[in-house]
Amino acid sequence: MTEVIKHECGIAMVRLLKPLAYYQQKYGSYMYGLNKLYLLMEKQHNRGQEGAGLACVKLHARPAEEFIYRERALGTGAIQEIFANVKAQIQNTPHDTTDAEWAALHLPFAGEVYMGHLRYSTTGRSGLSYVHPFLRRGNWRSRNLLLCGNFNMTNVDEIFESIVAKGQHPRSYADTFVLLEQLGHALDMENQRLYDLYKKEGLDDIEITESIENNLNLAEILKKPSRIWDGGYVICGMTGSGDMFSFRDPRGIRPAFYYADDEIVVVASERPVIQTTMNLSVEQVKELQPGECLVVNRRGNMHIEQILPPANYSACSFERIYFSRGSDVDIYRERKELGRHLAPQILKSVDYDLAHSVFSFIPNTAEVAFYGMLEGLDSYLSEQKLARIRQAGDSLTDDELRQILSLKVRSEKVAIKDIKLRTFIAEGDTRDDLAAHVYDITYGTVEPGVDNLVVIDDSIVRGTTLRQSIIKILDRLHPKKIIIVSSSPQVRFPDCYGIDMSRMGEFIAFKAAMELLKERGMQSVIDEVYRKSKAQQNRPKEEIVNYVKEIYAPFTQEEVSEKIAQMLTSDDISAQVEIIYQTLEGLHEAIPSHPGDWYFSGDYPTPGGNRLVNNAFINFVEGAVSKRQL
Repeated sequence: MTEVIKHECGIAMVRLLKPLAYYQQKYGSYMYGLNKLYLLMEKQHNRGQEGAGLACVKLHARPAEEFIYRERALGTGAIQEIFANVKAQIQNTPHDTTDAEWAALHLPFAGEVYMGHLRYSTTGRSGLSYVHPFLRRGNWRSRNLLLCGNFNMTNVDEIFESIVAKGQHPRSYADTFVLLEQLGHALDMENQRLYDLYKKEGLDDIEITESIENNLNLAEILKKPSRIWDGGYVICGMTGSGDMFSFRDPRGIRPAFYYADDEIVVVASERPVIQTTMNLSVEQVKELQPGECLVVNRRGNMHIEQILPPANYSACSFERIYFSRGSDVDIYRERKELGRHLAPQILKSVDYDLAHSVFSFIPNTAEVAFYGMLEGLDSYLSEQKLARIRQAGDSLTDDELRQILSLKVRSEKVAIKDIKLRTFIAEGDTRDDLAAHVYDITYGTVEPGVDNLVVIDDSIVRGTTLRQSIIKILDRLHPKKIIIVSSSPQVRFPDCYGIDMSRMGEFIAFKAAMELLKERGMQSVIDEVYRKSKAQQNRPKEEIVNYVKEIYAPFTQEEVSEKIAQMLTSDDISAQVEIIYQTLEGLHEAIPSHPGDWYFSGDYPTPGGNRLVNNAFINFVEGAVSKRQL
């Protein structure tokens, strides 16, 4: 994506099922679990730019010794920073590097249960206090709770009110703080229930504590609080006594994968991350299904439990298009299919003149879709060659046959990113001019005034970089026509489940539709959508309708794309510019197993989504009115 959308969060969990001495003997280190956590996090670095954190629970710590360790840091180098801090703490503790039993009792971060998190904020809140894992402390190990996740709740107000009604006083309105208090309260209640139960049975206090730690039921603890959650989520938790869970939302919006054997349980946001870290085949890594929770208790027994019944399956398609690593076997295939499905539209745009068309891609994340696009064009060209040969029959000479067979799709690397320029252009009034030099073009790849230049991107959301730099750069090659192709459909609606797409005014498709309405004297559509959105603003989320769809209803996708091309083409561009977007039908054919498409279609999988788009449109209109008044 040329204008980078910052990624959603990533999670990683490791549970060792053997004593640390086992890993010391077999793998040469009792820090085996910590090393695996580092790999899981580093391989998911693409998912977090604002911060990272890790936590460790030691199962065998003695009273007066720490049993929970946590490190958090801010910035793109947070992973390296937190693990450097962990290493420093270990090195500053005098110990025998081969004594695993001593390490298990005394050494910082030498534990059995690990949690890691990579953060990107979707709420605008920043700072170390908002970096996961979050920790709720208590004097009993089983009442301590660590929490992290990849999620965004759309009904934080309802969750907040539900815990305030119980007499709690949350320190913050942020969804992670609120969930921590909600689940912490449920954990406290379960601890108290078990305490009362074992007290009646005549156990003494130490026996009660041990019985509680060995019999906590995290799945039951999750069931009641989660009933009111509205959002997309994978929520992970650990207790101070060593229980661990990872819980996926009932619609499967956010992804989660796991692997388990008799030595280790591993959880992560992406499948190839686990494959690489553990050296596994694709079949060995399992996907946590919607509404399911992976639970590992203090004794190391793992099971999968259905916490909430599966709802309308809405796995995020943007995960497949852009966010997740393209090394996954299915994602790689799907991204190629996205490119292949664009071939008919591209051929029409270049008037089927492949001899005078050059194909390329920007940025590198679009490379796999580019290969699929080429395969689609090659298939068309092969059919054309076959038709010509059949039509000519035996009359073809060897030279004529060679000429037909030599026809090929012309692909070139027309632009190369200049990494050195990236940080410098972030400042100053000359940013737009400097932005036009972020990429170096490859001269001589296009015949000026003759060739079409087709460049594929994985998504065009805001269009800022296209207008400021990409189209200007490509125009230096003097093509007859520049065709920018998006492997995903037009992003028309905000996301509310963990992706950085929340404001209506940022979407170039929305801007284009609004401009078309104004140009065609249809301002009344905007006024009516605002009136209807405002009228339902205070209704329960279950009653809210997405009326913003009516902004796009009068126009075809092609009309909106044509307007986008006009808006992204500055007056100094010589070539004709065209924008082609993937269709919704093409998206679902290419990615059939991930139907979540609310940012393209406006069909939100949860009621909270409709409330968010309703408020986003109201805020846009009222913000525009305020600016005019000023």
